[in-house]
Amino acid sequence: MASPGPDTPEESYVMRDRTDATLVGKHCQYEYCNQLDFLPFYCQSCSKTFCLDHRTETAHKCANAGAWAERRRQAQLSRSSIGGAGGKTLRDKTYEKPCASPECKTVVGTSLTPGVHCQTCKRDYCLKHRLGEDHDCKNLTPLGSRLVPVDDITKKTKSALDKLRAWGSAKKEQAGRALPKPKPSSTAARLVAVNTLKKSAKGDDKIPADKRVYLYVEAEAETAKAKFPKGAFFYSKDWVVGRVLDAAARQLQVQNINNQSSDERDKLRVFHVEGGRVLEFNEKVGTSLQSGNTVVLLRGVGPAPDLIEA
Repeated sequence: MASPGPDTPEESYVMRDRTDATLVGKHCQYEYCNQLDFLPFYCQSCSKTFCLDHRTETAHKCANAGAWAERRRQAQLSRSSIGGAGGKTLRDKTYEKPCASPECKTVVGTSLTPGVHCQTCKRDYCLKHRLGEDHDCKNLTPLGSRLVPVDDITKKTKSALDKLRAWGSAKKEQAGRALPKPKPSSTAARLVAVNTLKKSAKGDDKIPADKRVYLYVEAEAETAKAKFPKGAFFYSKDWVVGRVLDAAARQLQVQNINNQSSDERDKLRVFHVEGGRVLEFNEKVGTSLQSGNTVVLLRGVGPAPDLIEA
């Protein structure tokens, strides 16, 4: 029998075609009736013929009750997917499976609990876990996507570290000097050094005294063409490293084209001597640096190796 269409009657039974030449009457197939009816009804669930009184599934105690309704429901689902907005599609019974959320035991894809397919992580979820934030979508690897082997990621990270070390060795050889050494580490010596630094440091007088971080700042004289390759300055704890870089470049008269070039060879980065690493532009000064630290403006070293994407 053809799948139910938009013109399918709202009941499980239909009257036989009046134009049927063989329509000379049919006996009701209900066990206790057998009445001859010249306008019999056809049950779309059990495919038997019944009289007016026994036409419904309940009246003739249909052996396949609900089959017509299920076929009709599946036909409607195949014509239009509910919840298609936002890249999600409800699945029908042919996709019956457990909800992909680990802690959920709901079986989805049934006629009563349709599954919602997430186009981002390529998994099926129940209605409760259909939204990305409800099934931690951003931290899931899409099904079917090619995974990058851990060994490849390790090799790329090691390669980035090797490049930075090689760059450091080359710069030392070219400049004839090593990067600045960390200032005294003992508490007493550090306090003396910071107090001395405060007396000579320059900066924006509008920055409150309790918000200031006092730093030694240097630049590569051989590549930056700075008139004053080093100095003592103070910056706000609330600033990010990118703002410190802009201010330090102006103070040391270093060319800064970070906003004009996408080539890492042209970009300036901030190297933290005490931390032994390149700082990210969005790091807070108050979190990453302390008064008395030394930072160096370097060009062409690339982002911090531990943050390089595989």
